[in-house]
Amino acid sequence: MSKISWSQVSALALAAFFVVGSLSNIFTPGSIYEEYLRWGYPHWFHFVTGSLELTTAVLLAQERTRLWGAVLGCIVMLAALATVTLHGEYGHGLPPLIVATLSIAVGWIAWRKRFPSSA
Repeated sequence: MSKISWSQVSALALAAFFVVGSLSNIFTPGSIYEEYLRWGYPHWFHFVTGSLELTTAVLLAQERTRLWGAVLGCIVMLAALATVTLHGEYGHGLPPLIVATLSIAVGWIAWRKRFPSSA
């Protein structure tokens, strides 16, 4: 039986978060759909967000693409943070900030594994 490291668990947990997020954006309930419209996004934009989150999850799940997944995940979460901040919905800003921070941590670990001499 192989040992699973803390870095693998954190990356897979982050990937699971992005799977759930992608599904809630792709198969959006009315409340999320209405938020996108209120923020000024086109009616189809929740599909873009969901697709980016699903891509992030797939990239995070594989060690060789984990760094790219962490980068994409951080970008998506920073965009979400910018959206809620620009619209004064500061209470909605904490989750994307936490997930962006976790994405940075997972990306840092992946970077150190990929380029050990540069870290």
